[in-house]
Amino acid sequence: MTIEIFTKYIDSPLGMIEVSATESYLTSILFVETQKKPSPRKEVTAYIPPIIDEFEQQMKEYFEGTRKDFELAIKHEGTDFQKSVWEKLETIPYGKTISYLELSRRIGNEKAIRAVGTTNGSNKFTIVVPCHRVIGANGSLVGYGGDLWRKKWLLDHEAKHSGNYQTSMF
Repeated sequence: MTIEIFTKYIDSPLGMIEVSATESYLTSILFVETQKKPSPRKEVTAYIPPIIDEFEQQMKEYFEGTRKDFELAIKHEGTDFQKSVWEKLETIPYGKTISYLELSRRIGNEKAIRAVGTTNGSNKFTIVVPCHRVIGANGSLVGYGGDLWRKKWLLDHEAKHSGNYQTSMF
């Protein structure tokens, strides 16, 4: 049985976002134009399921600074290890950051730091699963599939709307 995937492109302050979903859950949320992995455009479907409209509304609220948490059905495709990393990402509070080392500790395997970094980079749910909140141990901005300028923008945006704003965070 083939599951039908629906796709829509949504403009954002950070460029075009491609969102794909089934009738029941989101399958990916990706920036279209990135240096590392430019996304070839998929065919936009005529029918758009309500979950994509809900995503679009929640993303609009996020960019306005009024939404801090997402309430969306998503489905991670990956190994148990990858899923454990992505689930831990979802526990990082809005406006806060942790290091890759800390993320490794939180999954119970400090030595898996490289695998954690690779898994973080393969997150298919940009912003919603906040891989942008993971930074280098020295506080530097490293490793973001959506390009580092977007990571900086997202962290500054969240700091500003969480009350943790500093004039030069990075």
